Amino acid sequence: MPDTITITDDRTGKTVTVPVTDGVFASSALRELDKNLFMYDPAFLSTASCRSAITYLDGEAGILRYRGYPIEQLAEHSSYLEVAYLLLYGELPNNEQLDQWTYEVTHHTFIHENMRKRFVDGFHYDAHPMGMFTSSLAALGTFYDDAKEIFDPECRHKQILRLIAKAPTLAAMCYRFSAGLPFFLPDNSLSYPANFLTMMWKIGEYEVHPVLERAMDVLFILHADHEQNCGTTAMRVVASSNADPYSAAAAAAAALYGPLHGGANEAVVHMLGEIGSIDEVPAFVDEVKEGKGRLMGFGHRVYKNYDPRATIIKRTAYEVFEVTGKNPLLDIALKLEETALEDPYFVDRKLYPNVDFYSGLIYQALGFPVEMFTVLFAIPRMSGWLAHWDELLGDKDQKISRPRQWYAGPSERQYVGLDDR
Repeated sequence: MPDTITITDDRTGKTVTVPVTDGVFASSALRELDKNLFMYDPAFLSTASCRSAITYLDGEAGILRYRGYPIEQLAEHSSYLEVAYLLLYGELPNNEQLDQWTYEVTHHTFIHENMRKRFVDGFHYDAHPMGMFTSSLAALGTFYDDAKEIFDPECRHKQILRLIAKAPTLAAMCYRFSAGLPFFLPDNSLSYPANFLTMMWKIGEYEVHPVLERAMDVLFILHADHEQNCGTTAMRVVASSNADPYSAAAAAAAALYGPLHGGANEAVVHMLGEIGSIDEVPAFVDEVKEGKGRLMGFGHRVYKNYDPRATIIKRTAYEVFEVTGKNPLLDIALKLEETALEDPYFVDRKLYPNVDFYSGLIYQALGFPVEMFTVLFAIPRMSGWLAHWDELLGDKDQKISRPRQWYAGPSERQYVGLDDR
């Protein structure tokens, strides 16, 4: 069978046949039929807005790969900085490349003193850490004269290094400000996750437990990229105007700040707390089925199978709890997962646990308040955002994002003076 699709305009009888590649055909076919013809696709459910070689996601089969590498292999064998290099440059680094990359990231972790001493002090004492983080990303770009030199490869590389390196520093700064704690400067002798945990928690003597350090690294790997989600799309849309990467990253973080995007793991923790005990799980499930409640952490816009990241996070949770002690909400989560996966109501609807179901429990066990959960999502996603930013700038097919609309307002009307209305 030919890999083509034929579209006929019944109004005119005109027909156009276009090739189908990997299940995708060009929307230019519609313009060939009628230059004023547009496809109505709210939320881009059927629209491929770009061509990307970064992340492959098969929601039906529960597959997630970065540059072709299964997420399961990367989570088991790799480090976050190695994965960040892979996302950005397309291949896993060799020893020399990884050492150089790690050195460069590590030596860009400090932020300008005016960020710490003047910018942050402008926030209210109880400002939300994610709001602070988003604002800080945009402000960070004003400290670098070369931030807008986005078509200079050397400048572009330097901005990538700065954003990946400084994201944990900004995150820890926002938390410690909100908690009323003095800032702790980066320690460049530590690994990427250990440095972040140290900046978060160090008061007096502090040493990161290796199990918790590795758990943080795994969580960063799992959240590094996830195809064309809302935040990544925001990054690409803003970047298409040739804005600097700090502004684009702030837009992506703002999208992530929304509870329908980055706030799901926080909602899971709240849900488990409201359930209260294992004994209340059946009643809660019944309420969900009756439309009186919502099961958070299950189902996904893309995945119609078990989220592969959820399996890894569940295993990581047990490793963390061996060190920190079990999160009291774990038993409720396990019972809820067991009950839902045995109930045809949820199975028939393909509602399986996603990455958010267990990640919040780990964050809590590590000591993070729920207000920091979205920030913890943004730190590793920075590498994915920047990979898409870099890819977009090198894509000759990309123009400034400017979707069309289906106008549903009134036709032409004549102005009526104020006294005659």
